[in-house]
Amino acid sequence: MAWQIYLRKGIVYVPTVAQTEAGFYLGVEPVDVVPVANTEALQRAILRTIKTGNPKTATPTRANFPEPVLLRYAKVKSWPVFEKNALFWSVAEKNGLYEICRGRKRADRGWDDDPAQVQKIPPGLGLHEICDRIASLIQSAAEKGTAANT
Repeated sequence: MAWQIYLRKGIVYVPTVAQTEAGFYLGVEPVDVVPVANTEALQRAILRTIKTGNPKTATPTRANFPEPVLLRYAKVKSWPVFEKNALFWSVAEKNGLYEICRGRKRADRGWDDDPAQVQKIPPGLGLHEICDRIASLIQSAAEKGTAANT
């Protein structure tokens, strides 16, 4: 299982992440949009998307590949504009073990996982505690005054 969380200008975007028939992941509806300072709403958004899992979807062709679902919510016209002031985290679950990794921007657009920023969630935590931990990491980054908050 895999999920994506974005922070841009003090707002957290938590899309549902579908897995295509080809195996790659794609952000889809519904998308939770919450202020980073609203801890309870952020935890609920993360919990909702994790409980949803990764619904299966058809693999879009190059001709009908959808625009990123977040553009409408962020009220921007292009992905490069969204990326410019955003931070990204990937959340992965394998065999009941969770890890969250902050992304680093690539020179050619997009993000890679930053191996220096991987947080392994200790085994045995309940789903609510896992969501609390993830929300705390995102809020900590926001408090540090990153570009994603301006």
